[in-house]
Amino acid sequence: MINSIMLQATNGGSGLMQILMIVALFAIFYFLMIRPQSKKQKEIRKFREGLQNGDKVITAGGIYGRIKEIKENAIILEVADGVRIKVDKGSVYPSAADAEQPNKQ
Repeated sequence: MINSIMLQATNGGSGLMQILMIVALFAIFYFLMIRPQSKKQKEIRKFREGLQNGDKVITAGGIYGRIKEIKENAIILEVADGVRIKVDKGSVYPSAADAEQPNKQ
């Protein structure tokens, strides 16, 4: 009986430590995984809202092209002289060549 009381008394402090460890792990997970990903998604969404004719982009499938026309949910890309394709607006990312150049403002 005394042994069980002693075990309960010592486990009371470790329960608090376990909760603190779980909270600390969640905080680390948030700052290393969730926050950077949501920040990157916000930048991509801002890029897609600011698309204009003539911008160089790359699709999720790896096709490089220049925007010729922007519709509500699709974009017409010119991938070569006279070759145009229609792609979903959600599959377009900034071109690596444009990312290397400083922003024009």
